[in-house]
Amino acid sequence: MQLLNEHLLSMGICSRQAADAEEKFRIYRDFLWEKNKQFNLTAITDPVETQIKHFIDSLAGLPFIQGDTADIGTGAGFPGLPLAILLPQYRFTLIDSLQKRICFLDELIALLHLDNVQTVHARAEDLPKQTKYQNVVSRAVAYLPTLCEYCLPFVKIGGAFIAYKSADCDREIEQSQKAISLLGGRIEKVHTVILPKEDILRKLICIRKIKETPALYPRSGNKPKKQPLS
Repeated sequence: MQLLNEHLLSMGICSRQAADAEEKFRIYRDFLWEKNKQFNLTAITDPVETQIKHFIDSLAGLPFIQGDTADIGTGAGFPGLPLAILLPQYRFTLIDSLQKRICFLDELIALLHLDNVQTVHARAEDLPKQTKYQNVVSRAVAYLPTLCEYCLPFVKIGGAFIAYKSADCDREIEQSQKAISLLGGRIEKVHTVILPKEDILRKLICIRKIKETPALYPRSGNKPKKQPLS
């Protein structure tokens, strides 16, 4: 895990915290690979690619997290769980619609002795509408107009939704303007990160919540995907 350790130190993480985090990520990696055949959690099994495309990529959102955070559509825990490892002072809620992923995450959280993380088995459309977080993050879940409807309703006013997107997301951003405005958000920043060794560009779209989302959203019946707000 040398590449990850070097990355943590380059982010200004102290050597002691970096060493502790590195050990947790090692446990995370080994458990992910152990359970992958059973749960089909990831197509990435190369040691270096796991560090880059799962752990380092997830940590790209670290500077934007200020308070309790939900990861909607977390899958195998990305990006929420790596962020939780580095930010023990905040509460993290990992939300996914598949029970097998929640079972995996519950075992992993216990294995890592993380007391700042909880899981919720639910679709975004089925979450209680009064549920609010300071931040919501999401990676590789849906096209941005649909993703905004899944996530922005659950952000507190003044908080932020951070969407992890690929480098070629400009069209998604353009087509999401109506949805973002309707749902009470405003794009504050599009931050570009270059992942080490792979030279892969990751864009983080930081959407600030400036007003309440109308109570209609998110719509049920898979409408955010079938009839996106664009």
